[in-house]
Amino acid sequence: MCGIVGYVGEKQAADFLVDGLTKLEYRGYDSAGIAVFDGEKIDIEKTVGRLSALKEKIKEHTPQGVIGIGHTRWATHGRPSDVNAHPHTDCSGKFAIVHNGIIENFMSLKEELIEKGHKFVSETDTEVVAHLIEDVYEGDFVKAVNAVLDRIEGSYSLVFMCQDYPDTLICTKKDNPLVIGLGEGENFIASDIPAIIAYTRRTYIMNDGEIAVVKKDSIWVTDRKGNPITKKVFEVNWNAEAAEKGGYEHFMLKEIFEQPKAVRDTISPRLKKDNTAVVLDELKWTKEYVEAFNKVYIIACGTAYHAGLVGKYYIEKLARIPVEIDIASEFRYRDPIIDEHTLTIVISQSGETSDTLAALKESKRLGAKTLAVTNVVGSSIAREADQVMYTWAGPEIAVASTKAYTTQLVTMFMLAMYMSGLKGTIAPERAHDLLTQLRHLPDQVGRTLEDVEPIKTFAKNYAYNNDVFYIGRSLDYYVALEGALKLKEISYIHAEAYAAGELKHGTLALIESGVPVIALATQKSVYEKTLSNIKEVKARDAVIIGIAAADDTELEKYVDHVIKVPTTDELLIPLLTVVPLQLLAYYAAITRGCDVDKPRNLAKSVTVE
Repeated sequence: MCGIVGYVGEKQAADFLVDGLTKLEYRGYDSAGIAVFDGEKIDIEKTVGRLSALKEKIKEHTPQGVIGIGHTRWATHGRPSDVNAHPHTDCSGKFAIVHNGIIENFMSLKEELIEKGHKFVSETDTEVVAHLIEDVYEGDFVKAVNAVLDRIEGSYSLVFMCQDYPDTLICTKKDNPLVIGLGEGENFIASDIPAIIAYTRRTYIMNDGEIAVVKKDSIWVTDRKGNPITKKVFEVNWNAEAAEKGGYEHFMLKEIFEQPKAVRDTISPRLKKDNTAVVLDELKWTKEYVEAFNKVYIIACGTAYHAGLVGKYYIEKLARIPVEIDIASEFRYRDPIIDEHTLTIVISQSGETSDTLAALKESKRLGAKTLAVTNVVGSSIAREADQVMYTWAGPEIAVASTKAYTTQLVTMFMLAMYMSGLKGTIAPERAHDLLTQLRHLPDQVGRTLEDVEPIKTFAKNYAYNNDVFYIGRSLDYYVALEGALKLKEISYIHAEAYAAGELKHGTLALIESGVPVIALATQKSVYEKTLSNIKEVKARDAVIIGIAAADDTELEKYVDHVIKVPTTDELLIPLLTVVPLQLLAYYAAITRGCDVDKPRNLAKSVTVE
């Protein structure tokens, strides 16, 4: 996720570009840049670091001109650096572009363009688009943009600038947001409304497949075939703070609702079009490499640890390799048994978690191969590990992790499928079925967010209980742990998660009349056992909220309330069941008047032991 701005008008473009990027810095803050046409050439200034570094850089030389584009980056391809920062340009300098999203087929396009003589300077997928438009350009700017869109695959919002068209910007989108602000003698482009809210409240919200030709006095919108589209003006009535949060009350809620996109961005570049295999170009492992491992360690903290528990299940179930999981702060103090046949996987949203980083270094010292699963390109853990898989969730601002967790789950699932494919441990038919269902997951996550009113009601009814319990078996238990953590960290309610089969071993003593119990029952392999445990709790007069798949008609007979999620394979359903648990925690915290985005005593990135 990155921030994009564009300006065409009668004023100095750089002033708006820098101001607009300031409003969007929450969307990406590892590098920033602007490009302005000065009447003769496109003048580009960009630098690694936060936007303040760019502001300092252009103090001595601010690009002059009345048309320009800008970008603040959250890295996906290529580490944070000056050359990887946007805007990107072609060999001739005739074109400049900014991009938010992922170009899935960039490598094949890059190889093709290099063969034609194009010289690349960055590690990014985005630079391919700049060279591609140079390659297809024959004097018609709009035609060239369409030709580029015919070739690229993936998700994007793109803004193009061409030296031959000094009064025109062209923008388009697919799966990533883009908005056009309507001014008087000037028009604005941005990836999100906060960038333009101080300048205009009249906007066009771009839809997938639309192309807009933006000049200072006109905006011409068409579909891919060139048919004109009449856009309805959307009047923004949010204040500036609400606009930054996309109209949501809190960043946490915004990030919960960003999960369909985050999951899609993490899946789509790594899944063959025919759903027959996971392709991990970042690893390029071989059958021999994977078969050399006799043990896998997964090491993490907090929410990432809960994702690791699910990852352990995936790898053992699909790739048939023994997995140990450890809390990072405990790992290196117990003299772990590690050698050159061990794979250590460390999971960290920020890539800066100090305990996890220390455990990673200890694993390397003992001879293990190491793999990082993280959300931040160029982070300490990403640099230290032998190899990296990035979770393309975009920046997560709220302290309580939501979309980072779901993208970690889907990353671990794809890793397990990749390993199983190399080892041949699951049948091709089963792999195809799982990957087909995986492709549907982003839409299914979206459907879990369509009606939150029942969850709001449950939260209001039970938010003032002193204790809440979560139960489940198999993967449901691991998700229950994450649900309980969310409730604890933002609502301050005492919440505990238990393996449902453990109830008779002491936990049942805590259950009394009126105590809320969240019961997850989505694992068909242990479904009858879970129902039996739910009946035990119900017999003690607990109030039970059940979480079930949409095709489940049994659970509602034994619980007080039921929340349904779309039906999918039991291996994938944790990505769906966690969403109502996140919402329950959120609305409970709201009911209790808690500061959701900044819970007491907690920080986003734990960088001390």
